[in-house]
Amino acid sequence: MTIDLRGLWVPLVTPFTPDDRVDTDALGRLARRVLADGARGLVALGTTGEPATLDPDEQQRVIDVCAEACAAAGAPLMVGAGTNSTRATVAAAQALAGVPGLAAVLTVVPYYTRPSPDAIVEHYRIVAADSPVPVVAYNIPYRTGRGLDAEHLLALAALPGVVGVKQAVGALDADTLTVLGGAPAGFHVLSGDDAFIVPTVLMGGHGAIAAAAHVCTPAFVAMEAAARAGDVGTARRLADALLPVVQAGFAEPSPAVWKAALHATGEIASPALRAPMAAASPAALRHLLDAIDAMSATAR
Repeated sequence: MTIDLRGLWVPLVTPFTPDDRVDTDALGRLARRVLADGARGLVALGTTGEPATLDPDEQQRVIDVCAEACAAAGAPLMVGAGTNSTRATVAAAQALAGVPGLAAVLTVVPYYTRPSPDAIVEHYRIVAADSPVPVVAYNIPYRTGRGLDAEHLLALAALPGVVGVKQAVGALDADTLTVLGGAPAGFHVLSGDDAFIVPTVLMGGHGAIAAAAHVCTPAFVAMEAAARAGDVGTARRLADALLPVVQAGFAEPSPAVWKAALHATGEIASPALRAPMAAASPAALRHLLDAIDAMSATAR
């Protein structure tokens, strides 16, 4: 199975109207802008999109809007489709059959129930065998309570239909380096920690799925592309300038601060999140806006 997932992907927020409906107009505008700014593709219903708070009809509207934007731009789409039930994950993946432009499903390591690493690999084998499109695993142990080490990530990489991993372990650690050095051709390691995009790509990674790229999108795109091209000087300069943006945007639980900034800059009508998430503090928003301003000044 040949598929190319290289580049910088943006896992879109789900904007809400002031009366708590999914704001499909704002979502469409945001999707088109991010793609026009150079993002390789979109991720719908990733963690940043608050999918657990959306009902099935709302989830479908989000997918439809993102698919339409990707089709218009000739860009690929990933959709989050993972639960802590193998049967439910298979059903969610199968329900995506026929979505235009769908390149892969992003499937999180099963959370809360804490299966063994071998059982997690078997979970992915079953999901990939029954999915209508390739599977990208999402390894984020601080959210799931269970992660995969290098041995099991490489076992996962050998599975038919599993074409990559979004690696979000809070570091460029030895396990990640082992996978970068030992994964088979065609298996994509995508950085899921926005502060580690450049070192991950320089060590052999294929790109990133970066929530921070909702803002300063062209700079994130240029940074990732420079790292993939081996232009260390440019990549490092942009990484240094963007690190305060990343840190400010994740200072409170995501996507609160990103949504606040998108609202403050007029891209979405409301900064609201759905409970149990809470809106960003004014101080956190100010910190991010100042970081964005500083980044913009550096780029001039």
